[in-house]
Formats: sequence, structure tokens, C-alpha cells
Amino acid sequence: MARVTVEDCIDKVDNRFDLVLLAAHRARLIAAGSPILVERERDKNPVVALRELADDKVKSAEIIEDLVTSLQTQLDMDEPDEAEGLAAEKADLPEHDTVSEEDLLKHLQQTGMAPLSPSNK
Repeated sequence: MARVTVEDCIDKVDNRFDLVLLAAHRARLIAAGSPILVERERDKNPVVALRELADDKVKSAEIIEDLVTSLQTQLDMDEPDEAEGLAAEKADLPEHDTVSEEDLLKHLQQTGMAPLSPSNK
């Protein structure tokens, strides 16, 4: 294949915009040291990436998955449940219906959330 054109690749990828994204991402991977799956023939990385897509050497689904992963800014991490955090926070307080005003004020003072007294307003 002397020249690769969009028409050679468009039947492998849904649309031209996706083709540009995938070829650009694959070209970046090649520049980062990923092995080339076709003969280079003095072509630059974007052309090699298009030739790989046209020859079905790389699957567009694989590149899409890698592209999405590379663009993610937040990692999927398991966070503790809110219920566990609230249960630990409530463990040091007596039951709701048995809390006296003094206990409530003492707890608020310990946590730094005590309301201002009328003389401090």
C-alpha cells in the first residue's frame, strides 16, 4: 500500500472523527515505544497508525479502550460506605431519645460545634 487514505480505514471505524481520534492515539502509542505491527517504509507515526487500522493489525475496540483509560482523570476506587462512617460517628453518642441538653452541649463543645452563648453574641 503506497498511500493510506481515509477510505481505506473508514470501513473499519464508524466515522471519520473516531478514525482521527484512534489514529492519533495509536500514533502517540507508537511514539511512546509501542511495537509497530506493519512495515514502516519511511512513514511517520500517524501514517503507520492509519496503515495498522486499514490492515486490521490493531482492533479499533482495543484502541478505544486504551484511549478512554488514558483520558480518565479519576481512578475507580472503592470508598467506604457512608453508613459505616456515620455509625462510627454516632457510636460515642447515646440514643437519640435519651440525649439530654447537657450531653448534647458537652458533645458539641468537644467537637468544636458549640453554639455561641447569649453573652458571646
